[in-house]
Amino acid sequence: MALAKSFAVSLMGLEGAQIEVEVDISNSLPGFVLVGLPDASLSEAAARVRAACVNSGFELPAKKITVNLSPASVPKFGSSFDLAIALGILAATKKIKQETLSELVCIGELGLDGSLRRVNGVLPLVLQAKKLGFTKVAVPISASSEANLVEGMTVVAANSLGSLVALLNGASQEISQVSVPEPTSQESDLDLSDVAGQPDAIFAMLVAAAGRHNISMVGSPGAGKTMLAERLPTILPELNQEQAIEVAAIHSLVGSGQVFSGTAISRSPQFQAPHHSASMASVIGGGLGLPRPGAISLAHHGVLFLDEITEFQNNVLQSLREPLESRKITISRSAGQAIYPANFQLVVAANPCACGNYGSAKLPCSCSVVSRQKYLNRLKGPLFDRIDLRLQIQPVGTLLNKLMQDNNSAMTSAQARLLTTQARLASRERLSKTRFESNAEVSASYLRGKLKLSPSSTKSLVRALDKGLISMRGYDRCLRVAWTIADIEGATSPDESMVARAMTLRGADA
Repeated sequence: MALAKSFAVSLMGLEGAQIEVEVDISNSLPGFVLVGLPDASLSEAAARVRAACVNSGFELPAKKITVNLSPASVPKFGSSFDLAIALGILAATKKIKQETLSELVCIGELGLDGSLRRVNGVLPLVLQAKKLGFTKVAVPISASSEANLVEGMTVVAANSLGSLVALLNGASQEISQVSVPEPTSQESDLDLSDVAGQPDAIFAMLVAAAGRHNISMVGSPGAGKTMLAERLPTILPELNQEQAIEVAAIHSLVGSGQVFSGTAISRSPQFQAPHHSASMASVIGGGLGLPRPGAISLAHHGVLFLDEITEFQNNVLQSLREPLESRKITISRSAGQAIYPANFQLVVAANPCACGNYGSAKLPCSCSVVSRQKYLNRLKGPLFDRIDLRLQIQPVGTLLNKLMQDNNSAMTSAQARLLTTQARLASRERLSKTRFESNAEVSASYLRGKLKLSPSSTKSLVRALDKGLISMRGYDRCLRVAWTIADIEGATSPDESMVARAMTLRGADA
């Protein structure tokens, strides 16, 4: 009887559990038994591992091989356990010394020819391995740059099972600590200066970026709603290293390479724009078996843009309410519970009516009053009440567009990003002793307590509240926007004019 053990990690969301791969080779009828709550793809590992070992020159004994994935109560998904199973078997057959596997976490899928193939989620797997106390990880060479992002981990990379075994057996001197690469900025082709003739909308985007406020835009087709939304990420401050790695870990789970650039990761905030036909699982997250991250998590520390919001399924829109407040999403399935971060800015856009021409000076609206009211009622409700800035976007005339282009004085994304960064520094200093990270997160009690404004500054806001033009929640959201305007303009606190501008950006609740 021969016993050996190797180690792997099982993920549920971004959190993981240590998995001990126990291998027993006994003198029974030849066979390969895999136990420990594997899913269908993991159950097929027996065929992959046997073929990979034989084709790599390692003959397996004609005995019974039992592999136990412990603890058995933890669900295991995917093919990332192939490498750990193969190395455990080779250790049990004395092809590898057991000591070499005692501090090593194994991640990778095996091809039938013995090649090592990358799997989704290498970065979060390595991050969890570090949290569990491991200092060394074995991965396919194609995933080595992603694994090297985790500081303090020694990465052993190879392109085949045979070369990895040779490395572990006699080339330990070649294993070296690789320094973690710094996140880099990816230049975008989009720029805020591309938007012509919309100064009020541009200022609203600047306020949204500075205070992390959610924003809605209602206007005719071609007014520039999508153009404005796509340029919001270009004026957001760059992510720090911790935020960049967190975003990269989420994208790694779905196999998205857009946040990776060679051996580095992007500091640029992400932009997600799901189609209005998207299902709840694709927007919120979920799916069968292992819950996967949705668009709201892929937009973590970035922007989620819902164009034609009135065409989205109502249950999808209503499910956004909780993550907008908690900045995370908890997905429960029969296989387990996954928690994904979802700290995003929401940008929504819609037409003013079904035909899109209501309010246009050039094209007549063919919608009746009843149908138009029914269409706009889709924008009301608890979700829309959580939006701080509500814009009415008007199409730009030909003459005004030409004048703006000739003037060439439009604000660029670089200039706007500088203002946004300075405003966020001011708000962060003001909120440094609180749990709030931005003006949009400040609670109502703190606004009316520590940040209470003078009666002269809020008299127009109080008058609107008395007339029923805004609700109490709208009152608080106007105050948050006013503080952001003050931060942009370098004021210590909002004055009456800033509160009035915030009311204009917020719009009436009626």
